[in-house]
Amino acid sequence: MKLPSRVKIVEVGPRDGLQNEQQAIDPQIKINLIERLTQAGLTYIEAGSFVNPKWVPQMAGSDAVFQGIKRKESVSYAALTPNLQGYERAMACHATEVAIFQPKEYQLQYFRKLRAF
Repeated sequence: MKLPSRVKIVEVGPRDGLQNEQQAIDPQIKINLIERLTQAGLTYIEAGSFVNPKWVPQMAGSDAVFQGIKRKESVSYAALTPNLQGYERAMACHATEVAIFQPKEYQLQYFRKLRAF
């Protein structure tokens, strides 16, 4: 088996890992985690998600997280968002990259429309 010449490590803990916690996490704790990951040498960190906190309460405060982290130029601080409103919030907070996803409900509606053809 031939191994790739390069591997990209994508750290999703500050977003995916923390969104499963039972209680809300203070933005400063998230900032500290992200800064430690940066100090550890990671170059791509998914730092938060711009979703409605009603749906994912643990992601409340992503604005404060993105505005509060001490950034390193060689690191991408990415955000996840389900819609244009979230994208605009992410860009206002200077997310380096934004991944846009569609909730299942929208995907099902889309596939149903496709089947109708």
